[in-house]
Amino acid sequence: MTDRIEISRDIAASPEAVYAAISDVTRMGEWSTECYACEWHDGVEGAAVGATFDGHNRNGDKEWTSQGTVIEADPGRSFVFECSMFDFHFSTWGYRIEPTDTGSRVTEWSEDLRPESTLEFSVKMSGIDDRAGRNRETISTTLERLATTLEA
Repeated sequence: MTDRIEISRDIAASPEAVYAAISDVTRMGEWSTECYACEWHDGVEGAAVGATFDGHNRNGDKEWTSQGTVIEADPGRSFVFECSMFDFHFSTWGYRIEPTDTGSRVTEWSEDLRPESTLEFSVKMSGIDDRAGRNRETISTTLERLATTLEA
């Protein structure tokens, strides 16, 4: 199954400022309602292709950690990472940044790569039955919070 979701938001901030914020995964907890903390793995000092990090997620009383691997890091333009657990790549997340007359258009997207055989485990682990619906909700909130921070 490959379901892709994309949501865009105009933000009154330069593409460079947007990229600096989203590529610093240690700040994700400021914006996301599900991913409450991230940290780069030992020896990693920031966003670069191949850099790895842990993302800590929460939904009610359910908590889980996934590993991220940066696959695209183009300052001012895009930031993309693969998410895996138990060495299984289950989703890809990314941000595309385009300049506008008033700042940037930021598109956050995700691709759900889970096969049917993993869905029951995923629901038990996260407590989320409708992953696509949840991702739409969290992406919208993340972009709103990112805009609030960068436009302040």
